[in-house]
Amino acid sequence: MATQLKAEIKRVREDLETAYEELQSTNEELETTNEELQSSIEELETTNEELQSTNEELETTNEELQSGNEELETMNEEMRVRTEELDEARTFLEAVLTSIAAGVVVLDQKLQVKSWNRGAVDLWGLRPDEVLDQPFYGLEFGLPTEKLRETIQRCVDSGRRGDPLAVPAVNRLGRAITCQVQCSPFDGHNGGVVLLMEEDRTTDSGPGAGA
Repeated sequence: MATQLKAEIKRVREDLETAYEELQSTNEELETTNEELQSSIEELETTNEELQSTNEELETTNEELQSGNEELETMNEEMRVRTEELDEARTFLEAVLTSIAAGVVVLDQKLQVKSWNRGAVDLWGLRPDEVLDQPFYGLEFGLPTEKLRETIQRCVDSGRRGDPLAVPAVNRLGRAITCQVQCSPFDGHNGGVVLLMEEDRTTDSGPGAGA
């Protein structure tokens, strides 16, 4: 009986030791898990702070973008108004040029044709769509443009209106005429010029001039 009791006690002790070891191991695992959780909490707190900082930066950026959008809307409105004003001015200028009987030709700083009014059409027979953005000296019509090169260059260099120049020419009807050409600076094209061309009816330019 005593032997059986001792064996039972030994078994119980071994079971208790095994249970204690298991509890000890579990406790260590819990401590490790707790440390990992604590580390995760700290990482989450850091991430939360970073997210908070990023959110504040995004709010600031959004405010700046909102302000930029308002400025762009204001600029767009100003540009719309200016565009309307420019369109009105261009329409007015075209109407003025159309109403002038003399030929009016506007050249830009590269001496390309930027405007060719009705008077120029009536005088030389070339339409605006045939001459716009074309080099003036490359055009072929009744006026020998090379004879104007020196006068035009002098006007460009001095920025002053030149004296009228009488140039023998042939109008759109094939009749020999004397064309009075006056060159004036035109700031609207940054160094361009305006040529005013008109037939000199006081000069006999050849057969049929007085007809």
